Amino acid sequence: MLAHDDVAQWRARVFTSLMSVVLVLALIAAVPSAALAVYRDIPAVALMDTAALAWILAIWRMDRLAYRTRVLNFLAMLYGVGIGSMLAAGAIGLFYLLAAPALAAVLLGTRQAIAALALSAATLMVLGLTGQTDIPVGHYAHDSLPSVLILTLNFTCVGGLITLSCGTLLKGLAGSLKDVRTFAGSLEEGQSLLRAMNGELRLTSAALAGLNEMVLIVKVDDRPGAIQPIIFANRAFERRSGYRADEIVGSSMRMLDGPDTDPAVVARIVEAMGRREPVSAELVNYSKSGEPYWVEIDMVPFAGAGGPITHLVVVGRDITERRRSADAIEQLAFFDVLTGLPNRRLLMERLHALVEGAHAGRGLGAVLYIDLDNFKSVNDARGHATGDALLKHVAAQLVDAVREGDTVARLGGDEFVILAAHLGSDDAAATAAALALAQQVGKALRRPATIDNQVYHSSGSIGVALPLRPGQTMHDLLREADTAMYHAKAAGRNGVALFETTMLAAAENVLTLERDLANALERNELALHLQLQVDPAGAPVGAEVLLRWRRADGVLVPPDAFIPVAEETGLIVPLGAWVLHQACLAWRELERAGHALPLSINVSPRQFRQPDFVAMVRAVVHETGVPAQQLIFEVTEGLLVDDIDDTVSRMQELAQLGIRFSIDDFGTGY
Repeated sequence: MLAHDDVAQWRARVFTSLMSVVLVLALIAAVPSAALAVYRDIPAVALMDTAALAWILAIWRMDRLAYRTRVLNFLAMLYGVGIGSMLAAGAIGLFYLLAAPALAAVLLGTRQAIAALALSAATLMVLGLTGQTDIPVGHYAHDSLPSVLILTLNFTCVGGLITLSCGTLLKGLAGSLKDVRTFAGSLEEGQSLLRAMNGELRLTSAALAGLNEMVLIVKVDDRPGAIQPIIFANRAFERRSGYRADEIVGSSMRMLDGPDTDPAVVARIVEAMGRREPVSAELVNYSKSGEPYWVEIDMVPFAGAGGPITHLVVVGRDITERRRSADAIEQLAFFDVLTGLPNRRLLMERLHALVEGAHAGRGLGAVLYIDLDNFKSVNDARGHATGDALLKHVAAQLVDAVREGDTVARLGGDEFVILAAHLGSDDAAATAAALALAQQVGKALRRPATIDNQVYHSSGSIGVALPLRPGQTMHDLLREADTAMYHAKAAGRNGVALFETTMLAAAENVLTLERDLANALERNELALHLQLQVDPAGAPVGAEVLLRWRRADGVLVPPDAFIPVAEETGLIVPLGAWVLHQACLAWRELERAGHALPLSINVSPRQFRQPDFVAMVRAVVHETGVPAQQLIFEVTEGLLVDDIDDTVSRMQELAQLGIRFSIDDFGTGY
């Protein structure tokens, strides 16, 4: 391209083209001229034309000669033809003499052109003064000095004008070529930079397309109501959303919203987009098929160097599994696995808020503590699967029975707690509302449940407590509701009890009794009494072993006071083992005294159902040497009703040892 050539190269190209043209024109002009000269018998002209044509042909053929040599030969040829023409034909030679400096300006330079012009002018003057030319000038003789001077000056002026014009044009062309070369260099550098940038852009685009993270590029549109269209979506986005890039380009990001998309999060993102600020968020998007998935996005504004923000780059990560794991962890941390109800941890958080709200004057609430009646019997008789199904049924009934906003929680086992908020602004109204709710809950608990085609009936003992006292903590409130529940259970079960402060004293007595009973064995405060059993004639036929407890201070604790506590706390198991061992030792004493009698020993259902009960009895009998036939276990009819298969199996094992059985308190409901 011309933009890459310098002036010398340009001159060489011009000269080569010029020689081809000159050769053609020389043939056109010289051949007829030579023929005419021969015809008119002008051999000098014919010889000059032939020599000039041969010279031109030689210059044209000798293209390996140096450029300057060829040009000088060409100019010399013109100069020679000019002189010859002046001598032979007169004024026609002026054109050749004038062409030499003009072409020198183009092919060599201004200085060489001026030298050629000076040579031509000097030649013209010499030829004029010597009378070799016949060019008249006005009234002067053609060989007079004035005529020659006028001709030479005019020739010089015209030649100088043409020569300088060509030189000036050539200089301007050289400057233009330099500018073009500079521009071409800049353009080439820019093209190289552009190619490099395009390469980087393609690399970046390929990297974006290959990322595992979803990438969207949104064009900023400041027009009112504009949708801020998506202009790019990578393959990761296509894979997760199900949309092809051409389906989403031009659309708004809002097309990914759905029913579970949080409007507050969307509003925050839209607000950040409007302010052209970065934003991070987690929200639910919807795929093309309608599948919801959680995505974590980071949106960053993009602007050119120093320019306004033109685009928003959105990078998204699929966090569906992470959210599911977090939800599962939260479910395990705050909710009961079996029923799905809030567990103790979440209950205590909400109970704290209820108590704080009451102390702050935001209305009174209540705590309902529920313990299912006789649930253990169902669990033992029908197995844990049935028990779990019954617990789920109870949980559903409790949720249906309370108001929206109330909390139903499972503490564990068969214990549930209801937190009822905003029952009233004064004590009386709140208490009445709490008791009414408790009655409603009790009614719901009595609804039968059908499990494996079997109908089960349940009920519950409900304790109610309200945060009525200043300084009352959530632990106080829960303990008071628990205390009230035990009063409801003691009153015959399937009832409601409102906590009263007098219950605290009773609860403290129970706790004291439990603690002292645990230490009674170590302190030797327990003793066995034998109550004779006689026949109709009054003859002794046996004795019933009775457990009595006299404190170290001499106070006798009645059995109906400490036996229920032992049953409730599980102390009945070690107490029963101690009673059996002591009864066997007592029989040995009676035997040595000559009064051996069968002994009847009370066995509680809880003790009887211990996995190692039969083994324990066998070990005691073997250790003490008491004939097993001398032992009669008194059990309640309730033991025979619950889990009859296991009960009969154990009774048969004990009977094989020789143990006999009798029903205690038959018909009383125990």
